[in-house]
Amino acid sequence: MYKIPDYDRLYDIAENQGGFFSASQARGLGFSWDRLSKNVKSGKFLRSNQGVYRLAQFPYSRYEDLFIACLRVGPEAVVSHESALSVYGLSDVLPNEIHIIVPRSSSTRRDGIKQHTNRLEKDEITTREGLQITTIARTLADVASSGLAEELVLQAIDEALHLGLVSNEELSLQEERKGGRFKGIYQKHLEGMRK
Repeated sequence: MYKIPDYDRLYDIAENQGGFFSASQARGLGFSWDRLSKNVKSGKFLRSNQGVYRLAQFPYSRYEDLFIACLRVGPEAVVSHESALSVYGLSDVLPNEIHIIVPRSSSTRRDGIKQHTNRLEKDEITTREGLQITTIARTLADVASSGLAEELVLQAIDEALHLGLVSNEELSLQEERKGGRFKGIYQKHLEGMRK
């Protein structure tokens, strides 16, 4: 059955994703492959990556690579680890891959994307710049657990607290949830505060 393409709804979806949308999102709104191709040829849509498009009237975003990666991975993708740390502006570390947490059922590997299958609680996900992203506390726990240099994690904790982006209560909750290396680094931070 033919469905009339819903340009208004596609615009609404893309507006919340930095101007980007996936082919599957477009298909759900009545855009056939042929219709997508015609819109690319006319200049309305720009093909950004396999299965990912951008509405031409949207300006480029500094997080374009993250939007594309999330749309390539799927609707439950959450920016995480060093990639999230970069979005928050808490590190000068430039990851060589985009870090994304995906559901355990996701198994497709994609070049340039490091997929983590860690479990996320609802209170560990937020939105920033239109991206689904791990909270600062969860991000700090993840980068500590994945082996980021201790001094860089401590620096990010100090800066996040100084800027009021996270509280010690939120960090303590992550310490309880994640334990391990993050617990040790966070305890060092607390000891440094007492001195």
